[in-house]
This record gives sequence, C-alpha cells and structure tokens, in this order.
Amino acid sequence: MRASQVFFFVLTLLIGSVAPALAEDRIAKVDVQGSKRIESATVTSYLTLKEGDLFDQAQVDRSLKNLYGTGLFADVTLSRKGSTLIVKVVENPIINEIAFEGNQQLKDENLQAEVQSKSRAIYTRTRVQSDVQRLQEIYRRSGYFAATVAPKIISLSDNRVNLVFEINEGGRTMVRSLKFIGNAKFSDSRLAEEISTRESRWYRFLSSSDVYDPDRVEVDKELLRRFYLSKGYADFRVTSAVAELAPDNKGFHVTYTVEEGERYKFGKVDIKTQLRNLDPETLRADVSTVEGNWYDAGLVDSSIEALTRALNDRQYAFVDIRPQVERAKEDRVVNLTYAINEGQRVFVDRININGNLRTQDRVIRREMELVEGDPFNRSKLQKSEQNIKDLGYFETVDININEGSSPDRASIDVNVAEQSTGEISIGAGYSTTDGPLADFGISERNFLGRGQDLRFSTTLSGKSQEFNLSFTEPYFLERDLSAGVDLFHDRRENDESSYDEQLTGFALRMGYPLAENLRQRLTYSLKNTSIENVPSTASRFVREQEGDRITSSIGQELTYDRRDSKISPTEGYILRLNTDVAGLGGDAKFVRVRSGGSVYYPVLGPDVVFSLLGEGGAIYGLASEDVAINDRFFLGGDSLRGFKTSGIGPRDLTTSADDALGGNYFARSSAELSFPLGLPEELGIKGHGFVDGGMLWNADATPLPGETFVDDNTIRAAAGAGVSWRSPLGPLRVDMAFPFQKESYDQTQQFRLSFGTRF
Repeated sequence: MRASQVFFFVLTLLIGSVAPALAEDRIAKVDVQGSKRIESATVTSYLTLKEGDLFDQAQVDRSLKNLYGTGLFADVTLSRKGSTLIVKVVENPIINEIAFEGNQQLKDENLQAEVQSKSRAIYTRTRVQSDVQRLQEIYRRSGYFAATVAPKIISLSDNRVNLVFEINEGGRTMVRSLKFIGNAKFSDSRLAEEISTRESRWYRFLSSSDVYDPDRVEVDKELLRRFYLSKGYADFRVTSAVAELAPDNKGFHVTYTVEEGERYKFGKVDIKTQLRNLDPETLRADVSTVEGNWYDAGLVDSSIEALTRALNDRQYAFVDIRPQVERAKEDRVVNLTYAINEGQRVFVDRININGNLRTQDRVIRREMELVEGDPFNRSKLQKSEQNIKDLGYFETVDININEGSSPDRASIDVNVAEQSTGEISIGAGYSTTDGPLADFGISERNFLGRGQDLRFSTTLSGKSQEFNLSFTEPYFLERDLSAGVDLFHDRRENDESSYDEQLTGFALRMGYPLAENLRQRLTYSLKNTSIENVPSTASRFVREQEGDRITSSIGQELTYDRRDSKISPTEGYILRLNTDVAGLGGDAKFVRVRSGGSVYYPVLGPDVVFSLLGEGGAIYGLASEDVAINDRFFLGGDSLRGFKTSGIGPRDLTTSADDALGGNYFARSSAELSFPLGLPEELGIKGHGFVDGGMLWNADATPLPGETFVDDNTIRAAAGAGVSWRSPLGPLRVDMAFPFQKESYDQTQQFRLSFGTRF
C-alpha cells in the first residue's frame, strides 16, 4: 500500500470518529422550564446561545447573567442533557399591594412617592433593599436617625405578594449640644447665634432648627466663615464639623473646630483701571472699604457691586472688576486694589423661562433688569434674580448663563419652582383698645398666575368690626405702576367720645417709583361716615355731629425708605409725607397734611437698636367750615403710650362723659431703645425702654355760656418699659408707661397690650 493511500485511510478513520462528537457538542434544542407568566420565547430572547450553536461555558455564563439582569426571575439555572440546553427559571412574584406600618410622622403617600417598588410591578429583592435605604434616608432628613425599616413579604395565590414596610420611627434625633474648639476671640454662645443649628430646648417646638440635619451643618460652616471674615479674620477657616450620635441614638453632639488666625485691618485701598477717559478717583465714593477699618469681606463684595453700577451708569457696559488682595501679615493689614478692566463684549441672546406652570411668563420677565439685545451685566442679572425671589411666588429661583447663537451672545435660563401663594389666616387675641378679637383673612398673591393680589379680611372684636376687600394690579399697563381698589365697611365704638362710628366706602389707588427708594401713591376715596348712638349726656359738639356725612377726597403719599428691614429694622430711616384734599363733591371740605419719619441706629451691634420717631399733622377746613370730629386727629394708646386712646387733647368737661373732641393739629415723638433679654434669639423676645411725648390742640369748638371746653397745646410725656414677642400669630407687645407730664383732665393708662407694628 502506498504512503498516500495509508494517509487517506487514517484521515477517514479520524473524521468518522470526530464527526459524531462534534454533532453531540451542538445545541439541538432549548427547553425552558418553570415559566408560567413569562413566555418561553421571552426567556430564550435573553440567551446568547441558540439551537445549532456549540456548547460554550462562557456563553452559558453570559446568558445566566442576562436572565438575572432582567429582574424577572428569583432563580435561574442552565444545564445540559445530551444535546438539549435546559433553562430552569423561578419567576419573581407580582406585587399586589404596598403598605406602610408604624409611620406616624410621614404620610403613606409621601413614602410611596419615594420607593421604586410599585403595585402590579415585579418584586425584586434588590429593588426592595434600595427602597429600604431610601426610606431610612428620608427619615434621617426629617431628623429621625434612629428609625428602622424592615420589609415583610406576604405570599398570595397566583405568585403574588403583598409588600409591607414595617417602620419603627423612634424619636426625633435632636442636637443635644453645640461645641466650638479653637475659638479664642468669640465665645461659644456668640458663635452659636451665627449658625442656623440650635441646641434642643423645650420652647423650640415650633421650629426644626434643633433637629440634626447634616446639610444644615454644612451651611453653618459657611455662616461661620462669613462671620469671621466680616470681623477682620481673613485667615479664618473651619477645619472640621463633626456630629457624634449619642449612645441612645436620640441626640447628636455637634463640634466645630476652627482656626481663627490674626485679625486684619484694611491697608492701602487703591483703584486701578485700563478704561480710557476714566479717572479712578471719581469712583472713590462708591468704595465702602476704608483704610484703617477692620477688614470685612462683605464690604469688598458690596463695593464691587457699587462700582459696577456706577460704571454702568457712565455707559461702561462691559467691565470686569477683580479685587487684588495682598496680606501683610507682619503689619496685620490687607492691601486691596480694585482692578477695573474692560470685560468681554457679550450681549443677551435669549431669556428662557422654565418651570412656571401657573405663573405667566410676562410676570417673570417684567422683573428682569435685562432684555434680549442688552449688554450682558452680571449685577443686573443678580438684581433680576432677587426681584423674582421677592415676588414670593416661587420656592426656588435659579438663573443659569449658557452659550448663545454666537460667541458674543449669552442665553439666560430662568428656572423656577412654584409654591403656593394662597393664604388663609385665622387668629384670636386680646387688645387693651378693642378687647377680645378674632381675625380671619384669605388672600391670593398671584391671582390666576398674573401676579395680581386679591385679599379679604375681617376683624371682629368687642368694640369694632372691620371688613376689607382689596385688589391690586402691580404692573398696570405693563409698567411699574401699581393700581388697586379697596372696599371697606368698619364699625367702631368710641370710649373717649360718646358715639359709635360706621364707615362704608371704597378707594382707588395708584403707586409708582420716583427714584430707587422713593415711591409715591395717589388715592381717591369716597366714603359715608355715620355718627350714631349718641346719648343725651354727650357733648353738644358730639351731638351736633350725629348723622351721615359723605367724604370725597384725593390724596397722595410720598415714602422714602432706607431701612434694612420693613419688619424689624436695625439701621436706616424712613420718611413719609401725606396730603389729602376733600371737597370734590360730598359734605366734607378740608385739607389735611401729615408727615413724619423714623430713624434707627444700631448700638453695640445689631441686637441693640436706638430709634427716634417724629410726626406731625394739621387739618384745615375749607369754605369756612369747621372740621368734623371723624376727620380730626386723636392721640393716645399706641400713638402716645401712658395715655388711653384719645386720652389727651381738647375735651368737653361740661357733662360727666368728658368727651374727647380731637384736634386740628398734633405733634408727637418717641425715643426707644430695644435690646435682647438674654433669651434665645429664635424666641423673638426683646425688651424696650422708651420716652413718648405729644401734643394735640385746636378743636374748632366755641363753648357756650355754662360749658367747659379745655383746649391747650401743652406737651404730654410718659416714660416706660415693655416686652415684645414675635409670636407665630403676629407681633405681641406689653408696655408699662408712667406719665410724668400731663393735664388734670387727661385719661391715663399705665398697662397696654397690643398687636401689630408701630409707625
């Protein structure tokens, strides 16, 4: 036999023996077992092996991973029987219902929104474990760090389960103590006032500031940094903020470690610029950082803003101001140079408003200091953001700058998240003037998403009833021109004058800015005043006033407001001038002028404030008419502490009623010092010491023989002390005042309880 024949014979034998083995290593059939709800074809679609393929362990492992990755199966096995690939699966059950047990502080619907597991969805262990972690995180954010969540499965028929999250909320995890390490210049109590986290106390039941929140601790680090930088400590830093959970898991001990560094003063303050035709010294008045004063990073920022505004006003639209800070540690001064350069020329391309589902675009756009095509100005953009926030319509306002249609264009995205703008208020209390009182109000500050203000309020007390309905359009005719209408019906009993007064009417008003802090309001009002229930023992002057009287008047108010806060001012001043003219129809004919102002000075810091108030007014009858009693001025009560409401001024002593007649002229003043009482700041309790003075005279009343009218322009004055509380229901104040300058016929009042804010 030749060699070639031998070779082909051996090759034939090898092929004959290998071919059956190769055939046996291929998949002839895929058998899916255990699938009930899921089709077999669906199972095989996740396999990387199919009929005719060789058995490959790597592909088997990959197929196994794919099937587990679907989340459809609780268990999967792949095995081989001859040329058959057996896929055995155990299907995950379907969630029939999800329930929460043991939750008292968080509602079911709030928890349901946080979990990924849903009814009629497939149950997976991984997803449930993720839900447990998410629920625990939600409780931690709410201050319940001891809360535990355990999932429970209740098996049902047809491979269904009920998923129950059993929750043990535990107690709210409070901040037991606040400690500071490394602070030598300021005490622990002083630093504790600067941060937002508070130690747990019984009286903080209305606040959550004493609940441990890691995000709040991070904010506190920034608050501490700003505080120290405002006091001259330019090298200050917070090295750590550690929260240690107490062994009982019911409280945290929070410790801030700080490095204060040395205190610096401002050294040389310079202004340099490369802008042509600009003398840097002309900008010196816009810089609030002064050589020799303690370093304050906040003053640097405000100076940059002031310089930017000043340059914008001079038509320098594109400026870039960068502070160059040089620390001279040996002299403990910070030399500061404001470097003014020409910035990149960028214009506003588009302004996009996002997130306003209810509020109309134009309501937001009219608060923007920039419009499409304007030179881009960061200061105006920041002012625009603050304007939108001040509307009070949005929970969050975020403005982003993006690339525009070309390199010299910028697109501005205004992203807002709306919040509820409707309010219902119900209150009850007691006032020395009105006795027991109840208050109800309903308002919508963003009516129909147009930015309009609609309000209704009523106050009922033992001596007065007030009903008011008002509507305000803040941008009438799409301009910064507010327009509004008021409807009112008031009824009041007068203790110091023997009559009841009922007032019904309406007013039309319009307000507009004259300058940055100066605003004017014009008003027209038409009202019917009824003097009624006048007893026979009342003053002749009061009896002559009985009946109805129609007043048609126009008025204006100028307000110049430079206070740092409208609610609790600590610095600045406010000036007002009011004038009214009546006689455009109706029965009353007079000219009335009233002006005044208040100034506030911080003494030894913002917590101690000295304030001065001065006010005066006059009313003149026109066409030789006397001024009616309801149009006159009255002093006492809140306007002159130490005396009853309408307690000073002209009186008719002829009868036992001793009726107050009011006056055509008045003047009053007040000096007050407000100071903390050593109680926690968040309680809002302050002490006050004050001296009030005032005078009221000229009643247009000529006594007949046998009548005794008193009318003199002597000064009345009282001194006293009080305590105020910024309560959840509004400002509450108690005063004790002792008159030391008065007339024998004046009506005094030492104790006074009042709600509201003084002029």
